Amino acid sequence: MNTEYNNSKSEVRLMKGNEAIAHAAILYGCDGYFGYPITPQSEVLETLEAEMPWETTGMVVLQAESEVSSINMVYGGAATGKAVMTSSSSPGISLMMEGISYLAASELPALIVNVMRGGPGLGTIHPSQSDYFQATKGGGHGDYRLIVLAPSSVQEMADFVALGFDLSFKYRTPAMILADGIVGQMMEKVVLPPMRPRRTAEEIAKQCPWATTGNPSKRHPNTITSLELDSAVMEKNNERFQATYRKIEENEVRYQTYFTDDAEYLIVAFGSMARICLKAIEEARKQGIKIGMIRPITLWPFPYDAIDKIASHTKGILVVELNAGQMIEDVRLAVGRDKKVVHFGRMGGIVPNPSEILNAFSNEFLK
Repeated sequence: MNTEYNNSKSEVRLMKGNEAIAHAAILYGCDGYFGYPITPQSEVLETLEAEMPWETTGMVVLQAESEVSSINMVYGGAATGKAVMTSSSSPGISLMMEGISYLAASELPALIVNVMRGGPGLGTIHPSQSDYFQATKGGGHGDYRLIVLAPSSVQEMADFVALGFDLSFKYRTPAMILADGIVGQMMEKVVLPPMRPRRTAEEIAKQCPWATTGNPSKRHPNTITSLELDSAVMEKNNERFQATYRKIEENEVRYQTYFTDDAEYLIVAFGSMARICLKAIEEARKQGIKIGMIRPITLWPFPYDAIDKIASHTKGILVVELNAGQMIEDVRLAVGRDKKVVHFGRMGGIVPNPSEILNAFSNEFLK
């Protein structure tokens, strides 16, 4: 199936979040996708295979033999300056961590999509948000960071493909779209972005002067590696990485607020949980309880200052996640020990409804 893409921004489509990722990658001008199927993100690869973009845009789509192979193919493609990506789900991302660390150490852009499922271990195929630590704390080895974008809608799944690639190339570091299984599997209306032409070899050479050329006339043509045997040089490399991360923290923090102007209490949630929390907040306000919410869009860089500013005029904070409590550590870092910060979460793929969240809030703050 080859989709006839309409470049008009007014065309509305109905699709799953995973499908939106695939369509947005084609429209971005992605050069290559290398992945391996795993629930609940398999539709990314399935949609790309159905669309056959190699016939229309020249995009390579390859199902590798494993997640380890996938990320190393991404590593090779990124080294040439190409816009390359992969997608997987929680245990599959764990297998990719060595390669992701190599990408960060080699200062290579790449887009990684993680549609989270419950764990630990193989866990469940049902939704979770328990990869927060793995994504935001540099789950592989070494002092590195990923730009982490957390969509809460199918529209954002589509929009964050271009944003993730653009930020990745801007800072020469991998970016991750961290979605939970709900956002990956649910169907919503979406407006796909206009098609971008794939970059020519000349444009890649201009944008990515660091890319390897494969020129056979050189013994080591633009060698790209994460290995450095001289400790002094490796320290300089790390200092350069950290300087890049500070620039990202200064310039790329993204978040959204809801009902915070008069809020007496604050909820912090991301992804699908932010949507459910918003319904709980609307019900609370009908009861005269003034709750507001901040939704981090970048989980790294995390909106510490924004949360601290909003929390300064509230009585307490409820952090809602589909896990045992991970983002709450960053919220506590944002506001310090003087503010009451409590966690509500479900695990194992169980998704709370708005009433459960409102009851959890009432039990903590109104009794």
